[in-house]
Amino acid sequence: MKFTEYRELDMAGKLIWNFRNISHILRGMSGGKGSQKRILTVLLKSGQVTQTALTEYLGIRPGSASEVLSKMEAAGLIARQENEADRRTVNIELTETGRKEAVLAAEERNRGHRKLLSGLSSKEQEELLVLLEKLSAHCKDSGLDERMGERRESDCRGNGGTE
Repeated sequence: MKFTEYRELDMAGKLIWNFRNISHILRGMSGGKGSQKRILTVLLKSGQVTQTALTEYLGIRPGSASEVLSKMEAAGLIARQENEADRRTVNIELTETGRKEAVLAAEERNRGHRKLLSGLSSKEQEELLVLLEKLSAHCKDSGLDERMGERRESDCRGNGGTE
């Protein structure tokens, strides 16, 4: 298989290549969409949530979530309890140890974000934000985001998937 070199790509190809590259960098900073670090930071932000809501928010399979959450519970990072109103529902919250780990993970992620963006001036960051918001709105308005799978508006706007 022959891979196309960056310099041989057209404008769209170069843009997509760079989006994909930055996406991989951001995914690495969070440890992946269903990683313990990401779950910790999401729970730090949201407080107690149901396992179903967390699984849907992260965009991972329930079985994958159960496996990771079991490991986190065994490590003393989270506590799971049946919901008193609906016994079929499990509530998840951070333990004190989990909260400390979540704060450290969030600080590490934020340092990474600052380092990533330090290559751009404040003005360049503002310009990039305007362009990305415009592109995100176009994706939503044209239905592209719906065709690419179930996505919540908060994934593309508001937090930029940075939890």
